Amino acid sequence: MERLEAASELQSRLSSLSFSSFPGVASEQSDSSAPDRLHNTDLSQSSAQPEHPADMDPTEKESGQPSEGNAVAPAELALGEGGEEESSTSGSQRSAEMKAQKPPLKPPTTWTSAALKELKAKLRTEDDSMVTVYRGDIMTVHVPTVPEAKKVCWEFATDGYDIGFGIYFDWTPVTSRSITVHISESSDDEDEEEELEGPVGNGDVEKGSKSQTNSNLAEILPVYRQESHTTVQGGSHDFPGEGTYLLKFDNSYSLWRNKTLYYRVYYSA
Repeated sequence: MERLEAASELQSRLSSLSFSSFPGVASEQSDSSAPDRLHNTDLSQSSAQPEHPADMDPTEKESGQPSEGNAVAPAELALGEGGEEESSTSGSQRSAEMKAQKPPLKPPTTWTSAALKELKAKLRTEDDSMVTVYRGDIMTVHVPTVPEAKKVCWEFATDGYDIGFGIYFDWTPVTSRSITVHISESSDDEDEEEELEGPVGNGDVEKGSKSQTNSNLAEILPVYRQESHTTVQGGSHDFPGEGTYLLKFDNSYSLWRNKTLYYRVYYSA
């Protein structure tokens, strides 16, 4: 019974108590409401102005001044690209200057004559003016330019059958004024003469030498078969500058026939 009375008395005392009886608790609850506390913390200011701006992510600085590393990289890239472009441009300019030093070659002046017998009779009496160009061979006459003349001239004829003929010019500086003759088989000549820059003539499809590897070599008249057994074939060409003419008599297309050639080459003022 005593326990029941004590419990009843304790319950009676508890029911009479209120928060006002505890000053510390009352003041804690009455300072501000929850929204007021959130407002006072000012979270928007703390997020907009971080305590350590230097630790910001680089992507957050795009609208501001770029960092030193970001500023240097584009400059170095631009410098590298500019250097390559400048090198390519200078190379093109040098190539253009080299081409500009070589004037374009004019076409030769050519003619024919019916005085076939007269020319043959005259050249038979001269040394080295009557030769045999064997089947499959190419005979090249090297004629250097000379200061005393302004053009090179030629005449030739053959017995019985035609022969291929073409003219090239080598811009290499002249070291000898001697006119020389070089005989080569078609295979040897083609190994030495591939990839010549220049137009292809409208001659016979069975023409011989086709191209030249020498970068200093230019085409004046492409090799094609000429009716030299019926008329005299002649022509001339003005010197474009210092160099050597290559007059080609081409029998490389012939599988069976040798060609008897009468020719002469001379200078004119």
